[in-house]
Amino acid sequence: MTETSGKKQLLHLVFGGELENLQNVQFRDLNKLDIVGMYPDYASALTAWKSKAQQTVDNAHMRYFIVHLHRLLDPQEKA
Repeated sequence: MTETSGKKQLLHLVFGGELENLQNVQFRDLNKLDIVGMYPDYASALTAWKSKAQQTVDNAHMRYFIVHLHRLLDPQEKA
């Protein structure tokens, strides 16, 4: 995925997996994590997150997350 519109690229990672219980974020099997993908902005990541979350709505232990990688790469950035 390349960004050609001139907007600043703010990387986001979408991933998920089955939790051991609903009180903590502890995955049952790290080898079975679903890495959905990397996205150039929050809106794209949110669309992917919603799609995956909807596909797994019948499994209460399945959770998907959006990680703001741009904040980890540049902690001084305010966006």
